[in-house]
Parts: sequence; C-alpha cells; structure tokens
Amino acid sequence: MAREFSTVGVVGLGTMGAGITEVFSRSGLGVVAVEVDDESIERGRGHIEHSTGRAVSRGKIDESEQRALLGRIRYTTSLSDLSGVDFVIEAVPEHLDLKSEIFRELDHIVGPEVILASNTSSLSVTELSVQTGGPGRVIGVHFFNPAPVMGLVEVVRTVVTEPGVIDDVTALADKLGKTPVVIGDRAGFIANALLFGYLNHAARMYEQHYASREDLDAAMRFGAGYPMGPLALLDLIGLDTAYEILDTMYRQSRDRLHAPAPVLKQMITAGLLGRKSGRGFYTYEAPDSPKVVADGITPSTDGEILETRTVRRVGVVGTGTMATGIVEVFAKAGLEVLVRGRSSAKVDDAVSAVRRSLDKAAHRGKLEEADRDAALGRITATASLDDFSDVDLVVEAVAEDLEVKRGIFATLDDICKPGAVLATTTSSLPVVECAAATARPGDVVGLHFFNPAPVMKLVEVVHTISTAPDVVATAREVCRTIGKHPVTCGDRAGFIVNALLFPYLNDAVKMLEGHYASAEDIDTAMKVGCSLPMGPFALLDVVGLDVSLAIERTLYLEFREPGFAPAPLLEHLVTAGRLGRKTGKGFRDYS
Repeated sequence: MAREFSTVGVVGLGTMGAGITEVFSRSGLGVVAVEVDDESIERGRGHIEHSTGRAVSRGKIDESEQRALLGRIRYTTSLSDLSGVDFVIEAVPEHLDLKSEIFRELDHIVGPEVILASNTSSLSVTELSVQTGGPGRVIGVHFFNPAPVMGLVEVVRTVVTEPGVIDDVTALADKLGKTPVVIGDRAGFIANALLFGYLNHAARMYEQHYASREDLDAAMRFGAGYPMGPLALLDLIGLDTAYEILDTMYRQSRDRLHAPAPVLKQMITAGLLGRKSGRGFYTYEAPDSPKVVADGITPSTDGEILETRTVRRVGVVGTGTMATGIVEVFAKAGLEVLVRGRSSAKVDDAVSAVRRSLDKAAHRGKLEEADRDAALGRITATASLDDFSDVDLVVEAVAEDLEVKRGIFATLDDICKPGAVLATTTSSLPVVECAAATARPGDVVGLHFFNPAPVMKLVEVVHTISTAPDVVATAREVCRTIGKHPVTCGDRAGFIVNALLFPYLNDAVKMLEGHYASAEDIDTAMKVGCSLPMGPFALLDVVGLDVSLAIERTLYLEFREPGFAPAPLLEHLVTAGRLGRKTGKGFRDYS
C-alpha cells in the first residue's frame, strides 16, 4: 500500500517551482517552499498569489479556498527547514552542479525514508541520485508548465530506484489529479525526447529559408491540429532552455537530429530568448507578453504584391476521395468546376459523392439548401481531358503514381490554354517531375490539400525552381477564395507538415521498439503533456502504417539522414499486414 504524505518540500520557486507548490497545496498538503533569498521568495509568492487569484476570478476556486491554499505554504531560505517533510522535489534551474549540491545537502537533512525527487526535464536523474547515500530513494518527477494546468507527470525511475518509491510517487501523482507515466532515465524522457526533435527540425527549416515562420507555424496548426506552431512554442519555452535540452539530448544520444540548430545559438547570443526577453522568432509587445507585434519580417497585410491570374473555371482530374472533396470546395466557393474521370461511370459516382456530402451538410444546417443546389449546378462531369481547353486552373488529384501524373501533365500541356495554372495535389512526389513533363514548367505548382478537403483548412502551395512568381501568388489567392489557409514552401519531400510530422512519428516507434515505454504511455505523454490532438501511435493507425512507411521512406531517400530511416518495427508491422484501423490491427487491435 502506498504511503501517505502530509508535508512536502519544494526547492526553487521559479515558474515551475511555484506551480508545483500550488499543485501540492491545492491537494491539501502542507508545503515548505525554499528559495535562496527573501527577494526570490517574494517573487515566488507573487507567482502563486497571481495564479490562485486568476483561478478565483474564473470560478475554479473561491476566496476561502484560496486563503486555505496559501495558508498551507510556509516559505524559508533554509534547506534545514525541510528536516520534517515526507517528500522533497527540487525545481531549480537546469544546471547539474547546482542540483547535485542540493541533493548532497538534502541527503544530510531529511530522514532516510524521505523520497528525494527532481523536476529536471533533461538531466540524468541517475547522476543526481549518486550524490546521495541512498540512491534508491531518488526519482524524477517531471511536471509540465504550467504545473497547475498540465495533467501529465513523467515519473522517472533509475536502475536503482526502489519499486516502493515508484509506487508511492505514482500514487501521489494520482492524488494530485495528474496522469503519471513511468519511464526510464533517458535524456528528454518521453515528451521532450519526441517534442524537441520536432522543434529542432522546424528551427532548421526556418534557418534554411525553406518557409516563413508564419507558414511553418500555420502548417502545423491547421494541417496537424497542433495547439501552437513549433516556432511560437520555442519562443514560449525559451530558446536558451530549448538549447540546453537539445544539447543534453545530443550528448547522450549522439543523434544528429538532436544537435541544436545553429540559429538557436546565434539567437541566444543576441539575447533573443523568446517571450521572456520580448523577442525570439517573433517580436512581442513586451518581455513575458504573449502578444505578437509586427516587425521587419512580418508579411504585408495588403495582400500579394504581384498581380495574379484570373481563375473562374477549374478542372479537377480524378474521382477519388481527395478529388471529390476538392470539387466540393471549389463549387461551394462559387467557381465553375469541370471534373474528369476515366469513365462516365466513375465520374458519375464522383458527382454523386459530392451530392451526398452536400446533402449531409444541408441536413446538419451547415449549408442552405439553395447554396447546395447552386454548388451542384456549378459542377460539370466529363470523361475527356479535351474539355479542359478553356479552364483557368487544373488540379490533378489521381493516385500517387509518378508516371501516371507525368502522363496527365503532358496531355494537359497540349490541351490547356496559355496561362492556365497546372497544379498537382501530390503529398510526396516531386512537383518538378510533373512540371518537367510539360513545355510550361513556370505554370506548374503544387496544391497539397489535406483530407478531408471540405473540412481541413490548410493547403500547402509548393513552388519548384521553375514556378513563376505570379503562379504562386495566384495559387495563394485561389486558396483564400475557397476559404483555405495557404502556406508556401519549396519542392522538398514532405513539404512542411509531413516533413515535420513523420520523423516525430518515427522517433515514437523507435522509442517503443527500444522498450523504453509502452504505446499507451507514449500516446498519453504527448496528448496530456503536449496537448496534441492524438498520440503518435493512434495517429499512425489512423493514417495507415503502409502510408506512413511510404512517406518515411521518401523522406529518408530525399535527405539521406540516418535518423529518418524507418524504424524496423514499422517495416515488420506492414509486412505482417498490420496496417492500422483499416485492417483492424496496427499498433493496437480494433474491434
């Protein structure tokens, strides 16, 4: 049976320490909070009073509960005042020497049965444990910021942590209303190990001028459903903190993907630390302010400077799910749409699919019946590409077969009028290959819609080295016309979203493959700890393991980055026919 704790000690009252102190006190525990001096104590007390005051104003606690909470906290500048507590957690800055000294002192102050914990997010808990005479009682308890709000706690065991200590701390986390996941002592643990590789990759994309900061962030918010874009998140975390975590991970893993992007060190040296300094990847109204203000690289709000080509009539090649979704989007936006299938039967089925989708929207009150009828009236079906001779824009949305796509573009080159924009919806193939099949490569662009097209807001506008600037501007303007958010990037494997998403998913598979944590705990860590809409394994099963493997192989072949090589476990599952939800078995079994 897990032991009961009545009084706990918290060493360090910065943002994390103050939040952890509040969490303990909210749960009815007495807290002895330690800081180096009176000024630091007052700053920490202010954090807690402000946080709890905000909770009162939002109706989450009343004023009497706030008074009781604050009354359970005793502040001190002496570690020796922790002599009577049952549990101690340190939350001082991420410096090994500082934390080691605290653990050595605590070892002589508290009783031998008292659990000593570190809130470190990147340092070795094992190294801290050996600073004491009882390393079996030392454990990592990693809260996430802001601690009163975030539900995840990573419970980090070392090779010598006593089983009873793990059980006691897990039960304590439950009592605090947190979701604990138990893991081994590896740099980054679960959440940071997966999160910071992704953030570092985004920083490299920005550094290489592959896409703007706004487009990188919008791509992950609208395309992957993330609550924040990677560069905005780095600013929130602090670029110096991110650098320290990545550097620690790299020194342990020697994985080049964890080597901090040089731009991070340059920005830190220049004092651009993120929100806390008022400038990072973005510029903020003031230090610690969340409000972004315009700066010298903020895109103009006056629209595209370049003139755009007129687009009134659109041709869509294909009759699959993506093609029918795109047809629906254009028709609802008021554009005339010509949809072409390989046979009259296939194109009739495609139009029927659009009709069913529009009927469903009308039935749910999301679309007026008159608007539904008008949209259907704008759709014309054909089995011949010859009918595309007078369209302003063609969107090819056939299967991901390069030779098929090249054949279509070669035919369109002969048929379409001069100045027509030719677009491909490919998610993984080189757009330039389609452009090279024509005598007008400047007119060819990628328009990568996300599935389901009527719902997903993002479109990646992909330019090749040959795409004319006014074609990119036209593609972006068309996206706005149909209610989508365009992001622009170069013609590289994965574009933005897949290039950031799938290495992260691959890292999760490698973590599972290494028996570091279960699929359930990894999914929980990323959902609860990072507020992602789905954990990596749930997402892989939805996407399809075969589709995921194909994308990862494409990324690896393009970049030849060892860290991008698909995890053998993913290869084996695909070989075994476990493809995810569509086959009923993937990383999980589905009934």
